[in-house]
This record gives sequence, C-alpha cells and structure tokens, in this order.
Amino acid sequence: MSVVLGLTGSIGMGKSTTAAMFRDLGVPVWDADATVHKLYAAGGAAVAPIAALIPDAIRNGAVDRTVLRAAIAQDPSLLKQIEARVHPLVADDRAAFRAAHANAPLIALDIPLLFETGGDAACDATLVVTTSPEEQRRRVLVRGTSADTLDDLLSRQMPDAEKRARATYVIKTDTLDGTRKAVAHLVSELTRNT
Repeated sequence: MSVVLGLTGSIGMGKSTTAAMFRDLGVPVWDADATVHKLYAAGGAAVAPIAALIPDAIRNGAVDRTVLRAAIAQDPSLLKQIEARVHPLVADDRAAFRAAHANAPLIALDIPLLFETGGDAACDATLVVTTSPEEQRRRVLVRGTSADTLDDLLSRQMPDAEKRARATYVIKTDTLDGTRKAVAHLVSELTRNT
C-alpha cells in the first residue's frame, strides 16, 4: 500500500518544480491541473457536460478556458455547476492513478487547492512548499502575470501561513539545491518502512 502525500502551495511557491523533483526520484505524481487540461481537451470527458451548460465555451471540440472564465465572471453561480460536473471526473482520474500505482512505496498528489477542496482527507501526509512573499511575487511577475491578477489569485487562495500550519511537512523553495535535498530527505523518510 502506497503512502499518499498531498503536495500543495500557492502560486509562485515552487510546487511544479518540487513535483518534478519527486518524479526525478521515481515517485509517481498525479497532477490535478494536468488532469483538468486533459478533461477539457478535444475528446475530453468534461467537454460534453460543459457544452450542455455553456455552449459558447466550446471551440474546436475543446473547452476554451478564456470563454469559460468570462462566463463565470458574468454569472458566478456557474462555478458550482461546473465543479459539480468536473470534480467527479477529476476524482475518477485520481482513483485510476492511485490504482495503477498501488504498489509504489510513495505517490504524490499535486493539488493546488488541496486544503480548500478537502483533498487532504485522502492523504496520509501533506507537504506545503513555500518561499517569502517577495520571492513569490518576483517569480509570478517574471512569468508575465500582472500584479492585479496575482493579487486576485492570492485573494481566492488560502493564505500561505494557514497552509503551512495545516501541513504535515513544509519545504522552503528558496534555492533549487536546498529544495532538492529536502525532497530527497522527505522521500527517504516516507519510504523508510515500505
């Protein structure tokens, strides 16, 4: 039976980089964002349910996320309806991933809104990646995200301090080398008895 580690962190904290480090060490990593992209792509299982709700959001057989976001901004009640259709599909994908990797000593579930969605309940342990607010801001703005967009995103996410308080483990991602060592140490700790 695998140890299930929930991996999360706010935007710009280094979650994707940290997830890649787990993969480099042979840990299977399920990615919630990648799963949603797959479900929204042409032929994806979420296309028909979203088409039934917002027909204009479908372009070339796929969900156009820009149109979807605009529709939600115009009618916030759509978000709950979309979630009711998409979350079960995401849960099915995650369950299939866990079944496929049931013999792995450790698997990681990369879920941006791990605590916000209650996803931590399905994990044996949780890991929050973090850095200073200044470094977080620098990383996000360097990607081309506007300061206003960043502030809006942060206002909708659980504060970093609260995530860290709820986490089983916290890794500071200030340097790649330090993060890599911390990930290797954590993998060793979590797989010691498997």
